[in-house]
Amino acid sequence: MCGRFKLNAPFSELVRLYRLTNNVNLGARYNIAPTQQIATVRVHEGQRTLDMLRWGLIPAWAKDKKIGYSTINAKAETIQTAPVFRDAFRSKRCLILADGFYEWKKLGPKEKQPYLFQMRDKSPFGFAGLWDSWRDRATNEVVESCTIITTEANKLCEPIHNRMPVILYPEDHPMWLGEEPAMPDHLHDLLVPYDAEQMEAVRIGPRVGNVKHDDADLVTPMNSA
Repeated sequence: MCGRFKLNAPFSELVRLYRLTNNVNLGARYNIAPTQQIATVRVHEGQRTLDMLRWGLIPAWAKDKKIGYSTINAKAETIQTAPVFRDAFRSKRCLILADGFYEWKKLGPKEKQPYLFQMRDKSPFGFAGLWDSWRDRATNEVVESCTIITTEANKLCEPIHNRMPVILYPEDHPMWLGEEPAMPDHLHDLLVPYDAEQMEAVRIGPRVGNVKHDDADLVTPMNSA
């Protein structure tokens, strides 16, 4: 699964990499957690925009937004058939921006060691994501939310966790965002483990386990893995 990640790349770099057409006051985040607003890339009228969506997908048909607590991730293997995700997979795909994500290795009954996974060159990347829009019938509030798709772990992540978020290669972004036509099976073929050779794992301290901590010290290496 993917339950925590970070994004502290300058907004100017995100504009260049993802051809964004709007301006967002995006501050550095080192400990992004479920239910928080997260940076996503969507296409509106042929233009890529960066939009802040709630992490934890709430489908349009949901009775209340509590379902979002259990939908922070969507399994690639069942995404075309799971009722909560299948409609979004067809027409509401997005990129979720990050430059690192965290997983915990179990060391004992109560002890876990956190690791930061990132690109070797520290560059930002895009998770494969889905989004939806939900209206609260009681308050008329509209909530736009999203989920991160996960797949089996690559060789780097496998010793720590058996799954990892799907990181899309830049050349696949247009297809995923709907800028290029694609059949569902072609889209599903994109949902594979990222090349482990381009990534690194860094052993970090336990403070990242508390969502109240959100500072650069969280990613200080204890040693490289």
